[in-house]
Amino acid sequence: MVSLVGSITHPTTAEFLIEFVVGAVVGAGLFLHADKHGSKRPTAWAIFGFFAPAIALGVYLVRRRRKRPGGM
Repeated sequence: MVSLVGSITHPTTAEFLIEFVVGAVVGAGLFLHADKHGSKRPTAWAIFGFFAPAIALGVYLVRRRRKRPGGM
């Protein structure tokens, strides 16, 4: 069995700040867009966007496209 504990490294300060800023920007963007378009839970989208930006954007875009009349 391979131990994964030894291979985990801590992010540098620059990496942490980049990830933090990306999460904050995506979260804020999702919140503003969801709130503007009448989502029931814009705060939940913002939190999801902060912690998992790439996944949240994908899920949000798929859900948003399905709710639009005509699908586009």
